[in-house]
Amino acid sequence: MKALRHPLGQLLLVMVVAYIVFEFGVWLVPPLLGVASAPVPNSVLLQYLATVFVGGLLYVSASEPRWREFKRPIAETMVEPERRPARIALLVTLPLLVGALVFLSVRPSVAAPSALRSIHPAPPSTITFRGQTMQLATLENPLRAGDVAAAYRRGRSIYTRNCMPCHGDALAGDGHFAHGFNPAPIDFTDNGTIPQLSESYVFWRIAKGGPGLPREGAPWNSAMPVWEDFLTEEEIWAVVLFLYEQTGAHPRSWHEGGAE
Repeated sequence: MKALRHPLGQLLLVMVVAYIVFEFGVWLVPPLLGVASAPVPNSVLLQYLATVFVGGLLYVSASEPRWREFKRPIAETMVEPERRPARIALLVTLPLLVGALVFLSVRPSVAAPSALRSIHPAPPSTITFRGQTMQLATLENPLRAGDVAAAYRRGRSIYTRNCMPCHGDALAGDGHFAHGFNPAPIDFTDNGTIPQLSESYVFWRIAKGGPGLPREGAPWNSAMPVWEDFLTEEEIWAVVLFLYEQTGAHPRSWHEGGAE
């Protein structure tokens, strides 16, 4: 307990607690609150930890006596003759630790190939959206019958708030969270994606997310949430319209040969 009363020990404790919260809290707390969760990429985790570390340094350096007490064991370890064994241990251990971390990050892995899955699995004939049954074969985007420009602006706003971190500001699947996912978020600018699909299909995929995929869509490690839990039907249709208008793609229809 004496170590916890020392500023250096307090900073180390804060860093350990911050790592546990940022690394595991995003998996444990959101389900308890009934909301969707997603993994935090390592780059974002390092940014959070760096922010906590800088805040800890600001705290220990805010008082001159506390700052001197914080530096004292470090200076003694680096200077005092009786601390020479500790210095030698650090000079040996730290390079070995850094080398081990680098090796683990770059070493090739031997793993069985992933199972084949359908990128665009066949949709069900009907879906249930918040208790309402919908026939996908006859489902059309109702916003195209009204003010398309206003629906586009609304869809752009919803996409920016909810979808851009994964799918990117250019809709290319390269958002700042994208590299943390396998498979990667879909690239809407690819001619093999939404131009080959109907708007009702895209509505189904957004509404049901990764958990709503049929068996042929597995294995699926996507962090795509079930957006019907967060967005209304009209908001999802606005996003669908925005995706097609922004990419310049023309949605397929059920009368064009059943592309799905």
